[in-house]
Amino acid sequence: MSRVIRWRSGALAGALAVALAGHAQQLEEIIVRADASVAASHGAAGSVSVLGEADIALARANHPSELLARVPGVWVARGSGQEHLTAIRSGVHTGAGACGEFLLLENGVPIRPAGFCNVNNLFELNTEQAAAVEVARGPAGALFGGNAVHGVVNVVSATEADGWEVGVEAGPYDYLRGRLSAGGDAWRLDAATTSTAGYRERTGYGQHKATFSERGAVGAWDVVATATATLLNQETGGYVRGFKAYDGSARRSNPNPEAYRDAWSARAASVFRRDLAGRYAVVWTPYLRRSSMTFLQHWLPGQPFERNGQTSGGAMLRLVREGDRPWSAGVFVEAFAAELLERQDGPTVGSAFLVATRPAGTHYDYRANGYAAAAFFDVAATVAPRWELVASGRYEANVYDYDNRHLDGNGRDDGAPCGFGGCLYTRPADRRDRFENLAGRLGLRWSPRLNQELYLAAAQGFRPPQTTELYRLQNGQAVADLDSETVRAVEAGWRGVAGNSRFALAAYAEATRHLILRDASGFNVSDGATDSAGLEASLDWRLGAHALRFAISHARHRYGFTRDVAGRERIVAGNAVDSAPRWLGSAHWRWRSDALTSELEVVHVGRHPINAANTAHYDGHTLLNWRGAWRLTPRLSLFARLLNMSNAAYAERADYAFGGYRYFPGMPRRAYLGIEGRRRRAR
Repeated sequence: MSRVIRWRSGALAGALAVALAGHAQQLEEIIVRADASVAASHGAAGSVSVLGEADIALARANHPSELLARVPGVWVARGSGQEHLTAIRSGVHTGAGACGEFLLLENGVPIRPAGFCNVNNLFELNTEQAAAVEVARGPAGALFGGNAVHGVVNVVSATEADGWEVGVEAGPYDYLRGRLSAGGDAWRLDAATTSTAGYRERTGYGQHKATFSERGAVGAWDVVATATATLLNQETGGYVRGFKAYDGSARRSNPNPEAYRDAWSARAASVFRRDLAGRYAVVWTPYLRRSSMTFLQHWLPGQPFERNGQTSGGAMLRLVREGDRPWSAGVFVEAFAAELLERQDGPTVGSAFLVATRPAGTHYDYRANGYAAAAFFDVAATVAPRWELVASGRYEANVYDYDNRHLDGNGRDDGAPCGFGGCLYTRPADRRDRFENLAGRLGLRWSPRLNQELYLAAAQGFRPPQTTELYRLQNGQAVADLDSETVRAVEAGWRGVAGNSRFALAAYAEATRHLILRDASGFNVSDGATDSAGLEASLDWRLGAHALRFAISHARHRYGFTRDVAGRERIVAGNAVDSAPRWLGSAHWRWRSDALTSELEVVHVGRHPINAANTAHYDGHTLLNWRGAWRLTPRLSLFARLLNMSNAAYAERADYAFGGYRYFPGMPRRAYLGIEGRRRRAR
């Protein structure tokens, strides 16, 4: 059957390399499907953090940001409802193609095509009921392909259950969530449904997720099949505006009560594994995906709505050698068919320029079919006693066939020109684009003593331009001549187990080139550059019933170019990247007895600039949270969460644009209570 990796407190046998690979965030048992995990491959010469089932169950996160705050160097800036922007060893990336900076996986399979991602993609993953959530930090294109520029988030699904569990919890603002897990030795079903009226006016949402996994055999093949479906119906809140507006009566207001986001996704994948003679195995992973989303672009004059969707599928084939000289090599191919429609139903309100250049009607209507193909390898070799060399490489090609289903150019629906030099929205003529990229990784690992190791690694990653960056153009740009973004990085680390503690230290430097952005003329260009350097530390320490955990990062992210950009901003080389705190950190004190579990959490986001000119800043914040569980009987438990215990006024995200401050306000002190029942199968 599918391999599993088991990590136990004080017992590293057979799993030390993976456990050290980024310092698992718990010392209890973690069970991870080996073929679904990225920890062993990336962590051999890099940084990976693993959040296990116990952490996920105790956090009971309302939003992925609450869970991922436990990982050093990671900040998920929460927007309205389930929206968010992500930073992994980087600043928070914004814009239509910003999602291409990070690769999101489910059981090792990307959840979207490389050219058609979604900046809010974490809400398409069932992080709430995962067996583990893995975060690989740094470029990982050699292992996982395009979009693994700054990091990878991989959600590993559980494949078995010992009976069933059902729980319900309630909280303020009409918050209600129900969860179900059921299964047997070879199957598992997880489902969750959540509804809330929202903290701010008209910001409620309903969110529903389900994952089904089954293990079995087909002839000589061991098979693990997984299917996931998600649905989100959300009323969206806009920024509240004004200096420190998050700390006042306006923080519960919603300047955009008309805004909404409706999205659904469905995915199915199977892992076929066949062991060959000796230490070899063949792993074949076919998959299918579909997603669709409709939302109002309330932040734009005229407020056009957008509807997009994609259907895609592919397969990965790997030959694997296990043992003391492990290696793998394989090929990957996928195809997708995507569509996007942007339409404005009513006239624009505002200046004569806005009214003339943003007419009602269809702005974009196109299809983009495409495919990606890759060949890759990953090898580890012992070059001397206690010394291991790790090397990975990948060639990948991405091809897009774009079909404009509206009028070419930037005229109105009827072909009439707009005033002031033309309509804002430009639709390029049909075209075909191809991007070819190489990624590589070379690392050296040294184990000077038992349970400790040092490593040095160099890596290069890439992302091809997203279809939205190539085909949603503005006035004056008929063709977006974009290059693939690349990042080069070096990293050194020390990790290990000492007594009752497990630690990991890492220092890194990254240079990103051909960064895609929109300049002051509204052109999509790939002329940007950033340089980053940072330190990360994580520590787990246990003494009896007590466990202390720390995750801290200090980094500097700077622009490496000078240019006027969209939004009347000017980037100057040497300026700090906006929305990139130098300090990020969290600390956890967990106490556990036979019946009680209590965890106190501190989360810190440091002061940081919120515009490219570095003239406006957000002071940062520190939040104090508590979570606990009480097992009343073997079948019944109570649990509770008290978030923002100090009732701090803070911003989940702060920004300065068009001459003013704007924020997504954080929620005040709030408590959630729940009950969970379970029944174990008779043996």
